[in-house]
Amino acid sequence: MNQTKTHKVPKLTKPIRLQEYGVNIFDSIQTKSALKKALKKNYITVNNLLASTATYIHGGETICLTIKESNKHKTKLVLKLDVLYEDDYLAIIRKPAGILVSGNSFKTVTNALEQNLKPSNLKDSTLPQPVHRLDYPTTGLLLIGKTNSSIRALNKLFENKEIKKTYYAITIGKMQKYGEIASLIDNKPSLSLYEVKASVDSKRFSILNLVKLEPKTGRKHQLRKHMLSIGHPILGDKNYAIDNLILNGKGLYLHAYSLSFTHPFTNKYIFIEDKLPKRFNKIFSNII
Repeated sequence: MNQTKTHKVPKLTKPIRLQEYGVNIFDSIQTKSALKKALKKNYITVNNLLASTATYIHGGETICLTIKESNKHKTKLVLKLDVLYEDDYLAIIRKPAGILVSGNSFKTVTNALEQNLKPSNLKDSTLPQPVHRLDYPTTGLLLIGKTNSSIRALNKLFENKEIKKTYYAITIGKMQKYGEIASLIDNKPSLSLYEVKASVDSKRFSILNLVKLEPKTGRKHQLRKHMLSIGHPILGDKNYAIDNLILNGKGLYLHAYSLSFTHPFTNKYIFIEDKLPKRFNKIFSNII
């Protein structure tokens, strides 16, 4: 049986794209990516016509969201996740390497959240949802919203750059101690800061560095692209690499190490650090 929810658009001062207007008008669509997925699956109509990302809203329209429920029995994903922080509003988990955060695949972090997190006791509780991305091969801290209002609030914190993220990577080649990398990614400005914490000699790669990275913007594959752009790709990266410096079979040496922000509902300062994966410590021991 399909479930349909409707929204009546009020008067607008000027037309706006549905992909901008449609975020948050339905409880199940809290982000632009969720809206785009719903549009792609033909779940949304405007005045009984199928909508797309090109649809404009002028005011007075009726927007319908129809979730088409599958008759197939859903297989439950069994995947144990480490939970480093949790309350009724949000959680922070450790993302393993080699798994998508979300998407159409069965094995995703999103599909495993419900079995790993406690249900929220708040009125607007919803299925837990990641509020940012980590690449498929990247490990580390991932922030999760557990209520509709917390998902909106956390997205706002990211938009306002009020959530600080730090990463650690192992990079190739002799580097300056500190640096700033600014460039356009997908025609949008991007900025990352780095600090070399330690370096070791390597027979194959000459020098390997343990580097602390602070992305000031959130572009897709930003850190990986930035490190390659200055000639120091991240160890194990096959997509953003120098041909003769590709390490196979060990994974990507990029780890989301810490998250810090002011909790949007309790006003508590949250600072969470995660330990480096064992493969990092095999190259750099007793550094962090």
